[in-house]
Amino acid sequence: MNINGQITAQSVRLVGENIPEQGIYSIADAMKMADDQGLDLVEISAKADPPVCKILDYQKYLYQQKKKAKEMKSNSAKVVIKEVRFGPNTDEHDFQFKLKHAQEFLQEGSKVKASVFFKGRSILYSEIGEKLLLRFAVELEEFGRAEQMPKLEGKRMIMMIAPIKKK
Repeated sequence: MNINGQITAQSVRLVGENIPEQGIYSIADAMKMADDQGLDLVEISAKADPPVCKILDYQKYLYQQKKKAKEMKSNSAKVVIKEVRFGPNTDEHDFQFKLKHAQEFLQEGSKVKASVFFKGRSILYSEIGEKLLLRFAVELEEFGRAEQMPKLEGKRMIMMIAPIKKK
C-alpha cells in the first residue's frame, strides 16, 4: 500500500467520505486536499486505471487493522487435547476412573486422545488394546464422537474423541 509521496501515478481516483466530490484528480490536487485536512493520501487499488486512493489517517488505519486482527485471533476457538493413557491390561476400576476424567474433558470442550501403550511383548495382544479403546468410545458416546478409529503407531494404539457440540 503506497502512501503520500510513494504514489507514482499522474492522476488518481479519489473515494471516501472526507472529499468534496468523488472523481479523478491530479496527484498534486489529491495531495493538497490530504494536506489541507492533515491526513494521508493512501493508495487502495494500484492495479486500477487510474489508481484508487482515499484520504485517511494512515496510523489510525494501521492501528484499527491490528486491533481487528487481534480480536479475530482471540475469538478463534483453541483446540485443547487431553490425553488418557491405558495399558493393555487396565483394571476395571482404573478404566472407570479414566472414563470419568474423559467425560469431564469432553464436557469442557476439549478433545480426548485415548492411547494404549504396549511394553515389551504385550504388543502381541494389540487386539485387547483395540477392544479397550472401542469400549471406551462406546462408553463416551453421549459426550463425544470418535474422530478416528484405533490405529497402531509403533508401540501405541491411539484414538481421538471429539466433543459433541451443544445446541
